[in-house]
Amino acid sequence: MSDLKSVMYETAQGLHRAGGLDKATLREIESLCLPGIREYSAQDIKRIRTKARASQGVFARYLNISASTVQKWETGQKKPTGASLKLLNIIDDRGLEVLS
Repeated sequence: MSDLKSVMYETAQGLHRAGGLDKATLREIESLCLPGIREYSAQDIKRIRTKARASQGVFARYLNISASTVQKWETGQKKPTGASLKLLNIIDDRGLEVLS
């Protein structure tokens, strides 16, 4: 989280504790502070998988998808979306072990 987002979030938490901000608004501010989701090319996905030293099958099991889906991502036939894309971002940042 950037310094500005961190300060904004801490301020919002303080306002919430003081009663000046309702819980729903605090949750909206929290959602704005979440990191953005990066898109990945076929080469990027293969790089992430090979860096993790995982076969397509093993990588797929970590993501709870089929090995053919990983193969299609790596050949550019399909692009990851939704939860799979979020998991790829996490694996890219923290390694495959984070899902163990």
